[in-house]
Formats: sequence, structure tokens, C-alpha cells
Amino acid sequence: MLSGVLAMNIRVQDSKDLPLAVDLDGTLIAADLLWESVFQLLKKNPLLFLMLPIWLFSGGKARLKAEIAARIEFDATSLPYRPEFLAFLQAEKATGREIILVTAAADPFAKAVAAHLGLFNGYFASSATVNLAAKRKAALLVERYGESGFDYAGNDRADIPVFEAARAAIVVAPDRVAHRYQQRTSARRFERSAPTLKTYLKMLRVHQWLKNVLVFVPAVLAHEITNPAVMLPSLAAFVAFCAAASAIYIINDIIDLPLDRIHATKRNRPFANGMLTIPFGLSVSAALLAIAAGISVFLPPAFALVMVLYAVTTTAYSFAIKRMLLIDVLCLAGLYSLRLLAGKAAADLPPSFWLIAFGMFFFLSLALVKRFVELQTSKVSERDRIAGRGYRPEDISIVGQSGIASAFAAAMVLSLYIQSQEVIGYYTSPWLIWPLVPIVLYINVRIWILAHRREMHDDPVVFIARDWRSQVVVAIGAAFMIAGSFA
Repeated sequence: MLSGVLAMNIRVQDSKDLPLAVDLDGTLIAADLLWESVFQLLKKNPLLFLMLPIWLFSGGKARLKAEIAARIEFDATSLPYRPEFLAFLQAEKATGREIILVTAAADPFAKAVAAHLGLFNGYFASSATVNLAAKRKAALLVERYGESGFDYAGNDRADIPVFEAARAAIVVAPDRVAHRYQQRTSARRFERSAPTLKTYLKMLRVHQWLKNVLVFVPAVLAHEITNPAVMLPSLAAFVAFCAAASAIYIINDIIDLPLDRIHATKRNRPFANGMLTIPFGLSVSAALLAIAAGISVFLPPAFALVMVLYAVTTTAYSFAIKRMLLIDVLCLAGLYSLRLLAGKAAADLPPSFWLIAFGMFFFLSLALVKRFVELQTSKVSERDRIAGRGYRPEDISIVGQSGIASAFAAAMVLSLYIQSQEVIGYYTSPWLIWPLVPIVLYINVRIWILAHRREMHDDPVVFIARDWRSQVVVAIGAAFMIAGSFA
């Protein structure tokens, strides 16, 4: 547990010779490795959730941490290290000062961090029997270096006993308790960037709420969008889906932390870069799910059933389905179609085979675009899977072919719908809505062309909502639908 550290039982008189003990979680890194490792374990095998209370109650946090660490892979290179504090430690190291990593994290994690940074003279960490936190950490350091024989850098309530045993304290990104201690003692302090409104909006992925506009589609196609008895339930369904979607996005971001941190853009997400903590994210997620459930109570039971199915499916997607070849894109297409079903259920409109069939093919095409772009930008070699997915670089051609085929299948379903008896009840001049077929083809095939050109960087659904060309052709399509209804 201790590497390269000589025991010292005498108080060091020269402050330059005092060793500097450094905490890991929340101090050296903007993360909590216990929370992260729990979710990595559940991602690997959700059934191990049943073992967590057994490990905790049989051996406390020490055994819990050791058991989890033994079952997951840990990458110390991508952790969100605090740059200013790390630069300070490097400067101290350059003077010849002894620097020790002292953490309550599991021993394998501390060993990996120490090896990666090459900064520490040694490390102390939790073993399978001892959780090295608070008073235990203070006692160990006093035993090794003597009372006030070391300086200590920490960040939270658990570090207060260690601060009091140290000669001097360094408070890094403190919680409320450590903040009060720092103010009372005038200890050196390293600040952290405070989350902004943009941080919270990124956490909620507000831009993804555009997808939930799909719940209004059934009311639009049924020509009931101006009917308050239809519009108000549809609006409530939209809010419920936004809340549920954001809740699941938070869980997904927590599960995908290691993958997001090595991604070119996803590493800037609030949980990946350490701006927001996992406990905070879990509390927000629970509140959002409660809002979605509360709204569902006031809508038809069929809507609540769709919401439950959506929540279960998206959670399963986050934990496992996203890594399954083809099953993942079929699941994504199904989730889009669930929004259409939710709109029908909320407004108590009759189901439509045509709408669901069109939605499955249309959104399957868009889901395949996402995988196509990921394969384009992937740097892994052939026969290696891209991170977190079931695809390999050599799959790109078949993914592209399948996506374009799905686009044309959606147009075919739409053309058959226009010729069906169902259309007669909604449109006096059905022939006027035939231009919808080339419009759908234009939107979908154009996205594929942009993807082939490496010019597609957004989620395809979000791209359609933001792209002015797509907006123009959608407006033209809406005009033809209105003309077909009243001409």
C-alpha cells in the first residue's frame, strides 16, 4: 500500500522538508472514483447490483471498494485532473519536495494514478480491510510523519481531521464544510470554475428536446392540432417526455464517463469534465423522473404505459443495447416511434399502422447515419470495435447501404399511405400531398450525402430541426398538406 515512502516518526522542522500529502477524489481530480466505479461495474454486469449491499454490510466501504476495483478496468490517463493544482504540485516536486498521494480510493486506482503522473514519492490507499478516510487517514499520517509533520491538500468534510493534524492545509475546490474551515484558518485555497446556466443546460441536453416535438405529429396528421382537448394533452406529453429524456441522458452520461473522456467533443460534457458531481446528477434525474410520472397520472393510462416502456428501453440501451450490433439502431428507431405512440395515447387518438411503419423506416435511416458518422471518425483498426459500440470500421459500407435503403423504404410507405383509404377521411384532394414523397427523400438522402462528405456532425434529428433548407422543404410540405385538406 505504501510505495517508496520512508516512515518518519519525528517532526520535520524545516518547512521545505515537510512532505505534502495529497488527497485524490475531489482534490487532485474533479471526480469521485467510488461513484464512477459503481456505475462501471453495473454497466459491465447489472446483476452485480445485488452484490453491492452484501459487500458493504459484510466488510464496509473498504471491501466494497476492493471488490469493485477487482472487477473493472480503470484508466488513469483520462481522469479530469485539476490543472492549476497539478501545476502547483509539479512546481513543488521540482524543488525536491516529497509528495505523497493519500486517498480513500481503492489501492489499484491510487497505484494507477501515481504511475501515470510520475509525481509522487509514494502512495497510501484503502485496502480490502481498511477504508483510509478521515480519522484513519489522519492517524496514519501522524504515525508516519508525526503531529504537524506534514502538509495536506484536501477538499471536503472527511478531510477536516487531516487538516487539523497537519502543519498547514491546502483546500482545493472545497465543499461547504471545507470552505468554512478555510475561511476560519486562512488556509491556502485553489478555486474551481463554478457551473453556469450553460452547464446545467448541457447536463439536461436541452437541444435534444427537439426530438420530443414528435408527440405533436399525430395531432397534426389527424387535423386536431387546434382542438384544446387534443393540444393540451399533447403539450403535457411533450413536457413529460422532455423530463424523462433528460433524466435518462444524465444516467447515460454517468455510465459513459470513461468513453466520453476520450472522445473529442463528449469530454466537455459536465460529468465527464468534473463540473458536476454524480450525486447531484442522480438527484436531478430522480426529480425529473418524478415530474414525468406526475404528469402521466393526469393522462390516459396508455400514455403511462408508453412512458414506462420508454424509460425501461432507454435505460437498457444505456447499459447494454448500445453495444449490440444492429439491435442498437433498431432500438433507437423504436424509441422515436414510441414518441409518436405517446402523442396518440396522450390525445386519445386511434393508432395508425401507416405512421408507425413510416416512423420506423425513417428513423432507422437516421439512426444508421449516427453509426456511419462514428465509423467515419473512428481511429481504430479493422477488426477492432469502435469504443462502446458493436461495429468495426469495415462495416461502414453496409451501414451506409442499409441507411439509404431505409430512407427509400420510408418514402415507399408514405406513397402507399397517400393511396390508402385512410387518407380520404383527412384530405379532400389527396393528390396534393404527393410532393411529401420527394420531400422526405430530399431530407433523408441529403443527410446521407452530407454524411459521406464528412459534413454531418449533429444528431440527424437535431440537424433537421436546425437546418434552414430542411425547414424550408418542411414548410412547403406543410403547405401542400393544408392545400390537400381544403382544396
